[in-house]
Amino acid sequence: MKTDAKTLQLVDIPKVLELIEKECRSPLGVLCLREQEPLPSIQHVEERQALFVSFCKYEDVCGRLPWEKDLNPLGRLFEDAKVSGLLSGVELVHIRNMVGLAIRIKDVVSDRKDAFAELYSLTRRIPDLSELFDDLHVLADDGRLYDRASELLGRLRSAHRDYAAKARKAAQNLVSNPSVSSMLQDKNVHYRKGRIVLLVRQENLHKFRGIVIDRSSSGNSLYMEPEGLIEINNRVSILEKEIEEEERRILRSLTRKVLMKQKLLERTEQVLGLLDLMYALREVARKDRWSLPLMKNSPMLKLKGARHPLLGKQCVPIDIFCGTSFKQLIITGPNTGGKTVALKTVAVSLYLGWCGFPVPCKEGTEIGDIDWMLADIGDEQSIEQNLSTFSAHLTRLIDMLQKANERSLFLLDELGAGTDPQEGAALGIAILERFRSIGSLVIATTHHNSIKRYALSTKGVETASMEFDSETLKPTFRLLMGMPGKSNALTIARHLGMPEEILSKAEEVLLESYYGEERLVDELHDKHMELDQLKKQLESKEADLQRLKDELEREKRNLALEKGRIVSEAERKALEMIEEAQRLYHEMVKKIGFFNARNMHKSTEKDRQRMLKMKKELLERQDVHDEKMEAEEISPGDLVEIIGQSTKGTVEAIEEGKAVLLCGPIKVEVQLSKLKLVKKKEEVERTAVQGPIVKGDFKKVSVPPSIMIRGMTVDEAIPEVELYLDRAFRAGYGEVTIIHGRGEGILRREVHALCKRLPYVTNFRLGEPSEGGIGVTIVSFR
Repeated sequence: MKTDAKTLQLVDIPKVLELIEKECRSPLGVLCLREQEPLPSIQHVEERQALFVSFCKYEDVCGRLPWEKDLNPLGRLFEDAKVSGLLSGVELVHIRNMVGLAIRIKDVVSDRKDAFAELYSLTRRIPDLSELFDDLHVLADDGRLYDRASELLGRLRSAHRDYAAKARKAAQNLVSNPSVSSMLQDKNVHYRKGRIVLLVRQENLHKFRGIVIDRSSSGNSLYMEPEGLIEINNRVSILEKEIEEEERRILRSLTRKVLMKQKLLERTEQVLGLLDLMYALREVARKDRWSLPLMKNSPMLKLKGARHPLLGKQCVPIDIFCGTSFKQLIITGPNTGGKTVALKTVAVSLYLGWCGFPVPCKEGTEIGDIDWMLADIGDEQSIEQNLSTFSAHLTRLIDMLQKANERSLFLLDELGAGTDPQEGAALGIAILERFRSIGSLVIATTHHNSIKRYALSTKGVETASMEFDSETLKPTFRLLMGMPGKSNALTIARHLGMPEEILSKAEEVLLESYYGEERLVDELHDKHMELDQLKKQLESKEADLQRLKDELEREKRNLALEKGRIVSEAERKALEMIEEAQRLYHEMVKKIGFFNARNMHKSTEKDRQRMLKMKKELLERQDVHDEKMEAEEISPGDLVEIIGQSTKGTVEAIEEGKAVLLCGPIKVEVQLSKLKLVKKKEEVERTAVQGPIVKGDFKKVSVPPSIMIRGMTVDEAIPEVELYLDRAFRAGYGEVTIIHGRGEGILRREVHALCKRLPYVTNFRLGEPSEGGIGVTIVSFR
């Protein structure tokens, strides 16, 4: 989709983008957002949408991607480096941090590439900069070069430290000498202009053998370099100069390496910027409930619950559509009623949608294949061209007519205004007719009744109006599709106390045909308001009926369960009585003796068989009853817990007494008898978290990537660790950290023993020095 800068300004796109900018974590994301334009095709839009969905799923399941604060674009650094040939250590560290972040992101996404294909496809664009990353590790985090940056630098710094120590020792010896110390202001060793000096009293200037380097702030003493230190100080100064030259040589070498990788670094910067933009869009969509539109191949739009982002939560959502059964939509209504806001809302939604972003609309919003979107909104004047308001609008309309085709969308505010009403309305109708013959989509606002009549009587043109409450004399900002706006001037005058004879005369002055049409529109409005009230009452009654139905169903289910429990309990007691009778029978047989027992067996065989049959029937009935109870109690979509474990999951399917559970990223099959109901499907849906949620998302609360147990006892720590590992595994982590401290190693051994017992732990190891060493254990999951 194409548009122009004027349209973007007229519909407040820059201000809307500022809302997204605030959610970006770095200037990289802001720069990426400012470079975005509507994408060239629906395929590109759908690819961007797929990337956004993949990004959201990753962060929902695996937690946030690694990130670094203070990431700034590299463009200025490249420009300075090309001029001076030298980047500072701090600037090179900034580049190293960016490269390191890109490498970490690429690694963590590669581990889950099959589950997040679109995100993986983006991170694959990050080039291999590991060699440059290693080269830049000769710098400390504050930008200073390590001694190992070069063999010469190491030697020079070592020599500098030795000579500096000699100079300090020699100076200290002088201070300790009574003949010298008596001439000093204090017994401290001082540094001035890179040289070691002593503070000598003014009156001892000619007695002290040395060179004046500086004067104290009071002027009563002098900083003097003793003769015995001159040679050592000179050597220290020479070494400092050589160190500085070697450091500049190393920084120049690193700068050349950076410039050689400029294109690759720019590509890396673009990927990181886009990832930051995806994060910002996710935050906006989550907070303000934006959604991704469905893209259609035909020129049309269907916005559901659309809200202008700049109006905040008080904005009244509107449903607006065009391009399905009609190509033009004419919106009428009172001033300040929301007509212009409706046009801007359409433009903002289409612009964001064609950038591949979420839009400020509800789910089910559809956006079609629009070639051009242009707007003419507001009272614009061009002083430079010496044009009047009306002429400026005409110039804009002429430009639209030149660009018009069957896939164009034009947003026209107050069509026909700015000139004589009759001529303006006639020109407006002619322009609409031209757009209609071309097949362009048009959404226009107007106050002209002749344009309103044109919309009512012309095929392919639909009317809509901004609702006005005749009781409160205020607009409601609701858009009524299919309803022309009615005149409110006489109604308002009547409410404000205008004499009735004046109102009667005004009604007589109105042309009969015109007034008849107005009366028809009034009747339509009244009917619409009446139907609207009936609809609200019907919806309220339907909600009450549904609530009663749900309560009856719950009551019925509870009664059935209670009945089942009572029957099951009675059968269990009967079974216990039979088993007790069997036990007594066997004891009696033992007491009677072997021979009498044989005769007794014969006489009681029938009773014994009957008792066994009764026991068998009771057991079968109990099994059937238990299965029935399980089937009634647990159904697909319910949240259940495995008895004896903390593992929870959603029931995907039930077959032959078994349930398939989705527990985080894995599926398990469990006997129904081993499950306990936590929430019915309806309750789960009611309490679902708003925002982009993926199937199998069990990370309802944040699971941190590490747990601290240092200082706990074994009895306190191990249950906490077991629960944490279970949650982290189900949340989708590939690797987590347990911080147990060094100590005597008791906690470490118990943690390792636990990891060996857990089936979902594939590997565990002590941390590297940079990760915490033997004070932490890194646990990997399958």
